[in-house]
Amino acid sequence: MSTAPAFTPRVFSGIQPSGGLTLGNYLGALKRFVEKQEQGVETIYCLVDLHAITVWQDPSKLRHSTREAAAAFLAAGIDPARSILFNQSQVPAHAELAWIFNCVARMGWLSRMTQFKDKAGKNRENAAVGLFVYPNLMAADILAYHATHVPVGEDQKQHLELTRDIAIKFNHDYGVEFFPVVEPVIEGVATRVMSLRDGTKKMSKSDPSDMSRINLTDDADTIAQKIRKAKTDPEPLPDEVSGLESRPEARNLVNIYAALEDTTPTAVLRAFGGHGFGSFKPQLADLAVTKLAPISAEMTRLMADPAEIDRILGDGAARADAIARPILERCFDIVGMVRSRPV
Repeated sequence: MSTAPAFTPRVFSGIQPSGGLTLGNYLGALKRFVEKQEQGVETIYCLVDLHAITVWQDPSKLRHSTREAAAAFLAAGIDPARSILFNQSQVPAHAELAWIFNCVARMGWLSRMTQFKDKAGKNRENAAVGLFVYPNLMAADILAYHATHVPVGEDQKQHLELTRDIAIKFNHDYGVEFFPVVEPVIEGVATRVMSLRDGTKKMSKSDPSDMSRINLTDDADTIAQKIRKAKTDPEPLPDEVSGLESRPEARNLVNIYAALEDTTPTAVLRAFGGHGFGSFKPQLADLAVTKLAPISAEMTRLMADPAEIDRILGDGAARADAIARPILERCFDIVGMVRSRPV
């Protein structure tokens, strides 16, 4: 009996550069990416600009957003000497492998993707084909590197399950154990950061109200002001987490504090239980400024030199391509493509 190959542990994840990044992106993604980098596992991080154009993007704004997202990765602590950081469009293996997966994935699988239903809305016939099949591209992003672990938010868990299905079906169809069945990494207390104006809605860069979110480009005064004006309720903080169940805004602020401080909501309530928001918010504001203002300042410094950002992304793309190209070529061999050009 043959045994499945032992895949080298490798972390892959990406962020869509389609607008300014927020506190939610930092706590749910960037902060975790830095933690993974420090654990000694190979880490590959991607700005998924091909995903961004599933809805129309102004070209100049897309270029700016891609560089700004790269600046956020670097300012948050991603070291391009230890992690690979690049933009997706510069490594052709992503798009090439996505076509193979378009022929592996089933229509029914994609039809069940809730994000397509949400983004396409009622006028599904007018949605871009790319919006429908982009989970296959996401699978290619991951499997082009034989990644074994992917840090994701809860909203992307369904797409990661599709990636697993594609890997399993490809391996079964071709009688190989070629692609790993990737594992999601969902951990921490603030994987889903909510709006500062409505604790039932996810913090989003598309919300019309800028007061609903903390942008990673906000300066210290703006960060503090947004925390002070965040929606709350008149009751003091409870002593136990169970007391937050019907209080979405209070739960959100406690979770944000816990995530910024690398502690737990239980520990936060142990310190602040019984206190009103008049004393809790200033403490949270000070913490948020301490953690986030240096990132904002460093992003500003980095964005003043776009050529250096491009150099870092280009170097990352070359290193990423060196991993992905042999995997793609082996995949083509398995599928039966004639390799008619000399390498």
